[in-house]
Amino acid sequence: MSSAVPLNVGITRSAATGTAGAGVKRVLLAEPRGYCAGVDRAVETVEKALEKHGAPIYVRKEIVHNRHVVETLTDQGVIFVDETDEVPEGSLLVYSAHGVSPAVHVSAAERNLRTIDATCPLVTKVHQEAKRFARDDYDILLIGHEGHEEVEGTAGEAPDHVQLVDGPASVDNVTVRDENKVIWLSQTTLSVDETMETVARLREKFPLLQDPPSDDICYATQNRQVAVKAMAPECDLVIVVGSRNSSNSVRLVEVALNAGARASHLVDYAREVDPAWLDGVQTVGLTSGASVPEVLVRGVIDLLAEHGFADVQSVTTANETLVFALPRELRAART
Repeated sequence: MSSAVPLNVGITRSAATGTAGAGVKRVLLAEPRGYCAGVDRAVETVEKALEKHGAPIYVRKEIVHNRHVVETLTDQGVIFVDETDEVPEGSLLVYSAHGVSPAVHVSAAERNLRTIDATCPLVTKVHQEAKRFARDDYDILLIGHEGHEEVEGTAGEAPDHVQLVDGPASVDNVTVRDENKVIWLSQTTLSVDETMETVARLREKFPLLQDPPSDDICYATQNRQVAVKAMAPECDLVIVVGSRNSSNSVRLVEVALNAGARASHLVDYAREVDPAWLDGVQTVGLTSGASVPEVLVRGVIDLLAEHGFADVQSVTTANETLVFALPRELRAART
């Protein structure tokens, strides 16, 4: 599991200025960062499926929201599709880490597709909550971003009971049947602060609003945001490695700016770092979204070193040891 207690923030500050010593260029490297347990499981699921069944195999949507991962798997024979009707009948289809609605399962069965479900178990938990509260006839207020695959999958579990609440500004449009039976759930990759702001607005409108049985925002999303908050006040610039369709990566940029970083940018690759961003900068914070392989972070570290940022300090706010088992279709047989 992950520790919620700061372990070793590890930021060396100058007593006189509150930042690094004059002329010293440094990188504050957030820990934890990069792959979470759900992403690691999803990517390994596709790799193991390729080993076992050979190319091509099909994946509905992007297995995880990372350009490098998708391009690498495409080169290995994975075909990414938007919908099941693009998959030849009888083929193997993997569901992405973001989950799918029951309608997708039905569509796949109608085409006689063999399926492997790589949905993150923490997303599955939210699906189960939606089904449970729908059975009890609650109005479910799902906080999340319209059009995101995870939101579509969760809402699809109980479309007659779920309303999407896309941020605090959308609260005014929410209506419910019975204010005594209202609960909120959330997409797992949101900004914790913005989600709590949305919940506060909802609770002003619906005082009896119930909380989910446990946190829906995943441990990894929260941990990466906490690490960025710890280092951002010291940073002239925070670079977040991640793709633009990755909700949790985009949120890290927002968290960095809100926590005091002077500037923050999202990049897929080191080559996208604009050297002009480094003008007048002493301290660069560096982190990565939960679907980003570490090789991409190392590329940015190498680039920063070429520009004089050779001093790299870790900012550790949690330890993550959680591991999810592969889907049963791909687990090694017990001997």
